[in-house]
Amino acid sequence: MSEIIAYEVHKGLYINLTNRCHCNCSFCVRNEADGINRGESLWLDHEPSLEEIEQTVGDVDFSRYEEVVFCGYGEPTERLDALIATAQMIKKATALPIRLNTNGLSDLINHKKTAPLLASCIDHVSISLNAPNKESYDALCHPTFGEGSFDALLRFALDCKELIPEVNFTIVDVFDADQQQACQNLCDKLGISLRIREREDL
Repeated sequence: MSEIIAYEVHKGLYINLTNRCHCNCSFCVRNEADGINRGESLWLDHEPSLEEIEQTVGDVDFSRYEEVVFCGYGEPTERLDALIATAQMIKKATALPIRLNTNGLSDLINHKKTAPLLASCIDHVSISLNAPNKESYDALCHPTFGEGSFDALLRFALDCKELIPEVNFTIVDVFDADQQQACQNLCDKLGISLRIREREDL
């Protein structure tokens, strides 16, 4: 277990708020490794308090980074209030863009529309799509919310598109060309860009 709240990937500062997630994706790196950086476990031994987060963020030299990313080993919107408070704190300290990597189920997790709340402090939302339809999504991601999850993800994405400067979907490169093309077709229909990423490329 770990107490790592902030860690580096490439030229980004990543914020690890929680290990909770309402999905159990079959391709998730969490099923195979404790972290993405050598020797670092991202399994938190407790969810950090705002005071602990503020202390960590206060010690950061932001000039070393090109962006700040909420990601970690869980779904950041599981702690929506802490996410927003931390992002607002970071906004006061630096002009770096802030990205949220999310499974897109924030509205179901928090029982309300959340894009308007994120719009005040998030510059870029990257949403894990990973399937072109609800049947494939449920089979791959196993969301605990059930069959309404995929539609909720799409609604969240469209809300973000209206309110947040940059929004994209991602899929991992473990899927075949037909599935990738089907995802691209869906993204084109919604007017949201798609990025195909390597499994460990966050």
